[in-house]
Amino acid sequence: MNAVLPNVSVVGAGRMGEGIALAFIHAGLPVTLIDIKERAEDERRDYFERVRNNVRGELRMLVQLGMLVPEQADVALSRLTLQSRSHAAATLRQCDLLFEAVPEVIAVKQETFAWVSEHVPASSIIASTTSTFLVTELAEMVGAPERFVNAHWLNPAYLMPLVEVSRSDATCPQVVERLLQLLKRIGKVPVVCNPVAGYIVPRIQALAMNEAARMVEEGVASAEDIDTAVRVGFGLRFSVLGLLEFIDWGGGDILYYASRYLSGALAPRFESPQVIADNMQTGRNGLRDGQGFYDYRELDVDAYKQQRLGDFVRKLQLSGLTPAFEGALERP
Repeated sequence: MNAVLPNVSVVGAGRMGEGIALAFIHAGLPVTLIDIKERAEDERRDYFERVRNNVRGELRMLVQLGMLVPEQADVALSRLTLQSRSHAAATLRQCDLLFEAVPEVIAVKQETFAWVSEHVPASSIIASTTSTFLVTELAEMVGAPERFVNAHWLNPAYLMPLVEVSRSDATCPQVVERLLQLLKRIGKVPVVCNPVAGYIVPRIQALAMNEAARMVEEGVASAEDIDTAVRVGFGLRFSVLGLLEFIDWGGGDILYYASRYLSGALAPRFESPQVIADNMQTGRNGLRDGQGFYDYRELDVDAYKQQRLGDFVRKLQLSGLTPAFEGALERP
């Protein structure tokens, strides 16, 4: 991989693709964002304008949060190249690292990997960003599966430090190490996990989110009080101590006896509660619908998101994890 400026491409110009591209251009590395969908010329031009405006809007948000000045936002945006699939072959031939961020549809991924494998050099790393499929399932779709890994980013990809990396038995250890080093170069904190459904964070958070929703459903507490308890209780201490570290602090025996009591009182459960299905059926999926557990219809959503992201950025600053503008240029 180029020691100075690696050639990075992202295939899939949706929200995740935009977020990953933003993480690289913010860190100082140029990125080509490739739209996998074939479009008519007018449609493609309009779509690219919308994508660029989305990225520009996120950069503007970083300016408002004090992470960038306007001139830096302009510089970052200049590092983004948008390409259609029909014009991307030459770019892929020069690619050092490619992230796949197409929809979570197995047929779409299979076709994308077949196309990518035809064009990228043998030395390229191909990384899926799937949150659904296992790397062992997808590796069979890639030419030279020894260079294939999964890199699961958390949203928002340009701010969240963590990236969960998993490999198949066929993956070359050097490929994993190269990917880890590049992720660190752009300020990410990668962790390595085995190819198991749910990875690390999604597996833990699914249980926690379902239990929080179930407590609303059962009338244990209001949504506001549950979220307050999470923010100033659960979340606050686990931003300092890891879950397993916290077990050691409190004592494994405490967890053992508490778990015996709770399993008898509540029973183990992984399925989402009925309230989630009911909300889906009534169009209450959250911010995008204007309603969820909270009512956002009279809310200035942009101001709300900026406030929440501002709180998150301050947490990152306290933890020393704030992404640095052009930080990748300082790491050879």
